[in-house]
Amino acid sequence: MFVAELLEACMLVCFGLSWPMNAWKAYKAGTAKGTSWQFLALICAGYLCGIAAKLATGCLNWVLAVYFINCIFLALNWVVYARNRKRDAAEMHLPLCPAMGVVEGAHRS
Repeated sequence: MFVAELLEACMLVCFGLSWPMNAWKAYKAGTAKGTSWQFLALICAGYLCGIAAKLATGCLNWVLAVYFINCIFLALNWVVYARNRKRDAAEMHLPLCPAMGVVEGAHRS
């Protein structure tokens, strides 16, 4: 059983390492364009199913902690997504006029 737990943990670590990188990339981009809330929700559902499976089978081992760590990183992605959606919405209401100091297509810093 240890090998199965180890392999499951390796899979979760691979996914888990991608979430901070994704959050950083989205934060630096400053926009929610290209980010799918449906995708994030589906991943959340998958992690919840994995946690529920652990609880239902009574298999409360160290791998369960990896699920929770991944959920924390995924929550960070939701925070960045919400921030970027807010920025996108605010940007849509700005005048796109060079005289106002806002130029269409200008990159945010």
